Amino acid sequence: MNSSVPTPEQLAHIDDDELVRLAVSWRAQAGRGDREAFGVAHALEVECRRRLRTSQLQQLPPEAPAPARPWWKFWGAKGSPVQG
Repeated sequence: MNSSVPTPEQLAHIDDDELVRLAVSWRAQAGRGDREAFGVAHALEVECRRRLRTSQLQQLPPEAPAPARPWWKFWGAKGSPVQG
């Protein structure tokens, strides 16, 4: 990969492990003062976070149905107290 900032299309063809390895490598280069490496490292890290976020969303359980009446509404629909 050259020092031009990669596009999302270019990053889509890189597997997750390689993407992390490249992000760490480019961030280390940027940390040593290579100013051109900052943009590349940032783009790689953004893609890593995007993929992680997507995989975590897929692990969430389906959304539970909303209760018929919010718990904080103490009064019934016609203004009378709810009978328990």
